[in-house]
Amino acid sequence: MQKISIARSLLVIAASFAAISTASAAPPAKTATTSKGPTLTDARGMSLYTFDKDTDGKSACNGACVANWPVLKADAGEQPADNYTIITRDDGSKQWAYKSKPLYTFVKDQKAGDITGDGFLNGVWHLAQP
Repeated sequence: MQKISIARSLLVIAASFAAISTASAAPPAKTATTSKGPTLTDARGMSLYTFDKDTDGKSACNGACVANWPVLKADAGEQPADNYTIITRDDGSKQWAYKSKPLYTFVKDQKAGDITGDGFLNGVWHLAQP
């Protein structure tokens, strides 16, 4: 009787580990509604943007650009999630991308829901929308 109980306990533990290892990672962004419709936001609710000069999986916003367009950083140990990937920047840091497009915030957005960066710099910056 005790052998059956131990075997069941081991099966429950094994099933729990299997469920944990196959669980999908949480996406790094949320979706909020702005005056231009559904928009991806960071954890603080700040709008996220994409940059036309980026190529799939490669950021073209470096140096002074990042001072105005902070990247959505990926921390060590974070894993890609549905439609989200992690790219390596020129400086070796990690950045989140949505559908292969690197994601940024904009320093002139002051509060959640602001979208002042949309269309900025002759239209090369865009709201990231799902």
